[in-house]
Amino acid sequence: MSPDHYFSATPASADERKTVSVELNGTLRKVQTASGIFSPSGLDKGTAVLLQHVPTPRGRILDIGCGWGPIALSAAEQSPSSEVYGVDVNERSIDLARINAKNLGLDNVIIGTPESVDPDLEFDTIWSNPPIRIGKAALHELLLLWLPRLAAGGEAWLVVQKNLGSDSLQKWLAEQLPSEWKVTREATSKAFRVLKVARPSA
Repeated sequence: MSPDHYFSATPASADERKTVSVELNGTLRKVQTASGIFSPSGLDKGTAVLLQHVPTPRGRILDIGCGWGPIALSAAEQSPSSEVYGVDVNERSIDLARINAKNLGLDNVIIGTPESVDPDLEFDTIWSNPPIRIGKAALHELLLLWLPRLAAGGEAWLVVQKNLGSDSLQKWLAEQLPSEWKVTREATSKAFRVLKVARPSA
């Protein structure tokens, strides 16, 4: 077993890349993955659940913890006129997501570290399978970094496993975000909850 975590900035394991087939937006796609990242064997169950339940994204889009790119790639295909940002701390994931976007001809995808994103940018749509296993304090810090950057009228959609604290996270988000924002559970499927955070229109 590798000591790597998918949230390691520089994975220590060998960068052994492979091509896998995954279904994105109803079409089979070939993408590159590697060891030392999240879900290297393909599309994980949580992300699949999220993608089944989100509406078509709009405006400027953000994927928090993009991994090899399934959420960002799906959003970019669905909304080709939108800018889609994918952020991750894992250098290998960033490289793979960039390669996969290029190979699929998605020139509206911008992948990088969180620090690479203009701090003044707001997002109309946020999709994320957030990295729960980084620990509660780090997860809370991550979500409070990005969710307040929802534009007026924007929506964030998160998928969280029930036994990893989805219900307590929903309650915590409702307590932390402005009172006029709405935090709701939109779906439950295969041991996962899909949560929506909605910022009111200006």
